[in-house]
Amino acid sequence: MRTSKAENIARAQAVRVTADDLIVDLTDGRSVIVPLAWFPRLLHATAAQRRKWEFIGEGEGIHWPLIDEDLSVAGLLRGTPAPQKTRRAG
Repeated sequence: MRTSKAENIARAQAVRVTADDLIVDLTDGRSVIVPLAWFPRLLHATAAQRRKWEFIGEGEGIHWPLIDEDLSVAGLLRGTPAPQKTRRAG
């Protein structure tokens, strides 16, 4: 039996943010826990800003509109932190 690629996409079903971690529960029963330090916008956001999130698509990602942060479930599963800003020499 063949399955389409869309059926194999991990999807979020719940999101929690603690003082130190982002916790995303997936529809397949797994939970992904990553340090907030990986995502400076979330780390420096207020508790109210962190609580205001919405799913992108059908749970393929998470969007925080008050801080303009978007994270994909695929990126969380890969363990990909946000890119760090580099300082320009000059």
